[in-house]
Amino acid sequence: MINNHEIDFRIFGSEMQCVEIELDPQETVMAEPGSFMMMNDGIQMNTIFGDGSQQTGGILGKLMSAGKRMLTGESLFMTAYTNMGSGKKQVTFAAPFPGKIIPMDLHRLGGRITCQKDAFLCAAKGVSIGIEFQKKLGTGLFGGEGFIMEKLEGDGLAFVHAGGHVEERELTPGEVLKIDTGCIVAFTKEVQYDIEFVGGIKNTLFGGEGVFFATLRGPGKVWIQSLPISRLASRIMSFGRVGGRREEGGILGGLGNIFDGDGV
Repeated sequence: MINNHEIDFRIFGSEMQCVEIELDPQETVMAEPGSFMMMNDGIQMNTIFGDGSQQTGGILGKLMSAGKRMLTGESLFMTAYTNMGSGKKQVTFAAPFPGKIIPMDLHRLGGRITCQKDAFLCAAKGVSIGIEFQKKLGTGLFGGEGFIMEKLEGDGLAFVHAGGHVEERELTPGEVLKIDTGCIVAFTKEVQYDIEFVGGIKNTLFGGEGVFFATLRGPGKVWIQSLPISRLASRIMSFGRVGGRREEGGILGGLGNIFDGDGV
């Protein structure tokens, strides 16, 4: 039985959000390194291996917990924030890039969600942050997130972050939603995740949307982001090239560069 700390929270902001966690005495919240924003006096920080759910299982349990996080591309360490005072205290964590912070009550979501590897922000102590292997070869190779995704388990609150606007959808049994592979934020354990070939020579070569869709089949709940961090980073890099400027419209944009003096 996983005993999660019960925490209260408030989310502030619209595009660059932060979440304020209110802790009762001796309550603890676990957070990703680098997400801390501010806290009241009386809260103690403690850097630990793994996710904090295996701290009483000896060194082997701690190493296994840390190893799972390393496989998902996260840090080996997490930071625990514990209220050591006599009254309520607040600690605030900030989103890493423009988007939304999504609170997820794991108790109401069936005790488990699967999310993209860089989505986790913070959670009540006791929530387990593990790994979810994609069993199908095609899904692992072409699904955008690879063979390994993040798995959050427990019955407490967890907070994940997504880019841009976040759409929450409830899929009925058998309902299929086709999504760009990078736009998946998270889905509940009942949802079946697979990939589908876009099809068509023109679609594949000139569509600009990749070769594969992700398909999510209900029943279950899914969260979709409008701006994956990979897409944002790609745009920034393309516009930041020295001596070059990318225009919308491909060939016509290149002609525009020639006429306004930016072309060769």
